[in-house]
Amino acid sequence: MITTICFDFGNTRLKCAVFRGPALEKVITLDNDDEQTILGLIKQYAPSRSILSSVIDHNPVMEAVLSEHTRFHILNHHSKTPVTTPVSKPETIGADRLAIVSAASAIFPGSHSLAIGLGTCITYNFINKHGEFLGGSISPGMEIRFRSLETFTAKLPLVKKDWNFPLSGYDTRTNILSGVLLGMAKEIDGIIDAYAERYTNLNVLLTGGDSAHFVRHLKNKIFADPNLIFKGLYAISELNNV
Repeated sequence: MITTICFDFGNTRLKCAVFRGPALEKVITLDNDDEQTILGLIKQYAPSRSILSSVIDHNPVMEAVLSEHTRFHILNHHSKTPVTTPVSKPETIGADRLAIVSAASAIFPGSHSLAIGLGTCITYNFINKHGEFLGGSISPGMEIRFRSLETFTAKLPLVKKDWNFPLSGYDTRTNILSGVLLGMAKEIDGIIDAYAERYTNLNVLLTGGDSAHFVRHLKNKIFADPNLIFKGLYAISELNNV
């Protein structure tokens, strides 16, 4: 059975997932992208294939290491994907967004889908029933919102996420929690409603480490999967690493 390692390098975390065939076996958070770290993964899991989605300036050495030991592909706008990208500047599409929409298209083929990624930013990614990724929108993510309140005010503190928060905050901390977390949930619901008004039979997917926590605050029915990006990377790897 073929082993594939899928790397997702975002603005906040470096992560990878190990697939045995099409089955996701393990998700790993990496401390760094040094050569020895990558070699350690190769030694431990012996992958035949690998793919990298990166939105940061990652260590270029890792590409050489992965190319030497595996059939390696770096995700970009030239990659074969399950979707087409008829937008004005496909080269500007984030690799993470390509992975998310590829997974969404595979799960709900032939239908309209809105795939929402919760990360450093919130990305809203729309795929129509013809498998065309038509773009979407980007807004500040949770940590950016928490940090901006501290940075751009004189006295508000930096608050850490806590899912046990009230609708009406009773002190500064709980006011911020309600404003940021419930505010994000209402934003997400509002964007979903806007798409649903225009497109019938819309599928909505939510991914990211905090997706499970947001589900209970959303009124819309969604398909939540924290590992959607890795499943999209695996699908893209299958198309390109042949």
